[in-house]
Amino acid sequence: MKKIAILGSTGSIGTSTLSICESHPEHFHPIALAAGSNLALAFEQCVRWRPQVISISTEALAAELAAKLKAAGVIGVEVVHGTAGTVRVATLPEVDFVVAAIVGVAGLEATYAAVLAGKDIGLANKEALVAAGDLILAAARERGVALLPIDSEHNAIHQALRAGTANEVKQIWLTASGGPFRNTPLADFEHITPAQALKHPTWVMGQRITIDSATMLNKGLEIIEACRLFNLPPDRVKVTVHPQSTIHSLVEYIDGSILAQISVTNMRLPILYAMAYPERLSSDLIFDMAALAQLDFQQPDLERFPCLRLSYEAAAASQAHCIALNAADEIAVASFLKGELPFLGIPRTIERVLALTPSTSPASIQEVLALDQHARQQAREVIAQNQAVTA
Repeated sequence: MKKIAILGSTGSIGTSTLSICESHPEHFHPIALAAGSNLALAFEQCVRWRPQVISISTEALAAELAAKLKAAGVIGVEVVHGTAGTVRVATLPEVDFVVAAIVGVAGLEATYAAVLAGKDIGLANKEALVAAGDLILAAARERGVALLPIDSEHNAIHQALRAGTANEVKQIWLTASGGPFRNTPLADFEHITPAQALKHPTWVMGQRITIDSATMLNKGLEIIEACRLFNLPPDRVKVTVHPQSTIHSLVEYIDGSILAQISVTNMRLPILYAMAYPERLSSDLIFDMAALAQLDFQQPDLERFPCLRLSYEAAAASQAHCIALNAADEIAVASFLKGELPFLGIPRTIERVLALTPSTSPASIQEVLALDQHARQQAREVIAQNQAVTA
């Protein structure tokens, strides 16, 4: 039985992971949880799973959770908090496998600490490899740590790559739904509202990743992650728009063979694959072959989706540019959701921040975080300047 730590246990990936533990109790048991600030759900998870350790965001919430657990007669659960608490969850000696699902760079330190501790990782946090891919991969190689992608596209590639060797791969293809604005006239992009952008045609996701899907910045981060995970240059990581989302990604081999991974659009499947690897376990996730009746593919429009172009440019430039891309996007998306920035203001902000970013490669997680904070501040300044001009 694998003993599991979940970073982001109250999010969609975390709750899906716990549902897999529920379905396969003989294979997986969660013993450490990092729950963010959702006190009510963290309490429920402690009552159900009785983890050895749970981390929550602040000291005040940790004290409140500890008091609730005591009042409910739940004993033996260590309650910790903050970044140090998340690191404690990720590095608990008894843990065999860590599901890293904290959104953004917030989970970076804990993910890196888990790698240093020799834990195999189910990676649902693409920002970790975008911001600190060189450091994480070097540490994983040194310690023989397996990095199993949970993103559906990278998980699909991982599966298809099991059919050949690295030198037999010509290129890989990431599929993209195209988001809600695949066919929207370009003239209407200036007037896209947050409510419109949050209506994804295929997946149910958090707010930031849904907006990133609408701009295709999410696919851009996946390009960078794929370059890191599969040791490929940006020009060998292609994107194709596939609205049906039934083919999750493809690997093209040098002999002309193309292998595709097809499954239901349910994140429980890639999570289960990562947790069970190298085995496969039976599940109730059945694909309806009728969904293959129509399969459409088209080249992405870089004029319609400038964030995709910017991502390729960042991937080819430097690690600092990848950090800046992600950081500027997070700030710009937050401003868009507040109504402070138009939809096209997101790529404009990112492009300006990338232009201000010098090429460099951070040598430590602390340098990564410093570059991240600097890029965020630059994004805020760019947005403020634009608001002053339009006021």
